[in-house]
Amino acid sequence: MSGRDLFCQPRRFGRGATLTLVFASVLVAGAVTGSLPRGPGDGPRSASGAAPATAPAGHSADVARAAEEAAADGKSPMEAAERAVSRSGDRWAAVYSEGEYEQFEESLDGRYTGVGLEARRERDGRIEVTKVQPGSPAAAAGVRAGDRLRAVDGRSVDGLPVTDVVALLRGDAEDASAGTPVRLGLQRGTRVWTETVRRALLSADSVTVRELADRVTVVTVAAFTKGVGSAVRGAVRRAPAGGRIVLDLRGNSGGLVTEAVTTASVFLDGGLVATYDVDGDQRALHAEAGGDTRKPLVVLVDGGTMSAAELLTGALQDRGRAIVVGSRTFGKGSVQMPRRLPDGSVAELTVGHYRTPSGHGVDGHGITPDLEADDGALGRAETVLSGLGDAS
Repeated sequence: MSGRDLFCQPRRFGRGATLTLVFASVLVAGAVTGSLPRGPGDGPRSASGAAPATAPAGHSADVARAAEEAAADGKSPMEAAERAVSRSGDRWAAVYSEGEYEQFEESLDGRYTGVGLEARRERDGRIEVTKVQPGSPAAAAGVRAGDRLRAVDGRSVDGLPVTDVVALLRGDAEDASAGTPVRLGLQRGTRVWTETVRRALLSADSVTVRELADRVTVVTVAAFTKGVGSAVRGAVRRAPAGGRIVLDLRGNSGGLVTEAVTTASVFLDGGLVATYDVDGDQRALHAEAGGDTRKPLVVLVDGGTMSAAELLTGALQDRGRAIVVGSRTFGKGSVQMPRRLPDGSVAELTVGHYRTPSGHGVDGHGITPDLEADDGALGRAETVLSGLGDAS
């Protein structure tokens, strides 16, 4: 399991609970919450969480009422909302303080406060740095990929889940702003040392592009943050004439649903992307006309493909636009609605579920690929594309 100290989603699950920070690219543990219209109360959101489950809808009013009654009695609306959520059985619900929600919104805009490290836990429990973002505090301190992260602010990280390590790197959402210090215990070979760096507001690189042989362009989307759809469109337009595309959504744990729909529009000439309901009211999402329907396309998925990424995959698969290669996706297809509470905190509560164009319910089921592949999935995708021929 690997991850990075960005796209943090602070979540509280009960009175007195400590924060659990959930971030994109950490498989199974959780993800960026996706959204339709932005801002509390503006519309539904598609969230990712810790385990597939069908969450009940229709309890939004109960949570809001509990918060309002608490405010009237001089008590904490946030704590009342947390208790109401814990009783509701809604496993995808989250209650944020005002500061946590602001930090979360930053992550959806492709920004995050951190030190610029990506890391993974090795089989022996050690935490290894896998990437250092150029220009980040970690890079300025001389941290390199391959270094071992031994401790954060004096606490040993050996054996901890990567999510917990990220939580330590980020600090508490209420006071770990840009400029706050964090002490890293590091090891490189036999050298052991400590570096104190200051957190900074950094930009996430959610889309990466590389060219393979035979005019195959691999477009990897880590999360659907703001601007991803346009970035994917630009990558496809710059692809070689007569080329073929691999859209790699492995480990993509969600993001802004609007960006997923924009990405669908890159490959579809209009038409249905998904349907969803909000407290029983049926609605639909449609692609814009004019997408590239000619370049052969393979989508790579795995168990870390969640939420908005599943919505996109289902649309391209059901519409016959792409061959899906990999393993069954996570199975997160419920819709969350953010609601601002009297003290400025925000509750996100399940109000409905998404379905693919063919009517397939994703929540708790995931999407089954057309071709199963684990290790070597990219090679399998290249083989598939070679059989599909060039764009004409």
